Amino acid sequence: MEIAVEGLGKTYSSRGGEDVVALEGVTTTIAAGDFVSLVGPSGCGKSTLLDILTGLTPKTTGRILFNGESSDEIAPKRVGLVFQKSVLLPWRTALENVYLPAEVGRQPLAKTNEAEYRSRAEELLDLVGLSGFTEKYPWELSGGMQQRVAIARALLLEAPVMCMDEPFAALDEFAREQMHIELLRIWDKQGFTAVFVTHNIFEAAFLSNRVLVMTPRPGKVVAEIEIDLPRPRSSDMIGSLEFTRNVRRVRDAMDQHWYQ
Repeated sequence: MEIAVEGLGKTYSSRGGEDVVALEGVTTTIAAGDFVSLVGPSGCGKSTLLDILTGLTPKTTGRILFNGESSDEIAPKRVGLVFQKSVLLPWRTALENVYLPAEVGRQPLAKTNEAEYRSRAEELLDLVGLSGFTEKYPWELSGGMQQRVAIARALLLEAPVMCMDEPFAALDEFAREQMHIELLRIWDKQGFTAVFVTHNIFEAAFLSNRVLVMTPRPGKVVAEIEIDLPRPRSSDMIGSLEFTRNVRRVRDAMDQHWYQ
């Protein structure tokens, strides 16, 4: 699903009555099936942009179009979201956490299709490499496993757009590298449009087709860096001259626009 962001702005009112402009004039187009990362300093509005894409936060100005249609009605139904933390319900098993969206969605889970959703949840847990952990509770899973459950949950309703807000930030480097490979495998198989927020330049370069550089608040997209690494990506690429060159291009764009 193609995403067109046109002149998007978001302004919050502070307790003191002052306006805080989080986003201003954000304009970009993300092709269907693309993998795009947003990088920018803390407070630049990356997460706010994701929240608007998913329909969690209303925009102030501008518009977002999904395949040419307004996002106001489409976003809550067609966009999945993976948070920084897995936010799994501790009293539900991995399988029960995955099919939770079908129970709390706009169209409640009917008894007639509960088995269908349960079967789909089992397939997704297998997809993320957790077929043997369906009946495990979150406290029985590692941090990386919990994030895999969260990704499977976001995929349940087959949303064509997946927004991810630093989902691997709390993982150690080894676990993060494993999750990168896992995420790219799932993305390649499912074909969704991915919008990924990160502070990690290496992560952005490794995962993405394009990296969008945002300015300090008010957040604007000021550079779009095409990542010309071949796919499929592998951990062997990290440290290569090609990978280092792409990281340098992103860093140069950040230096140009963050520290003027």
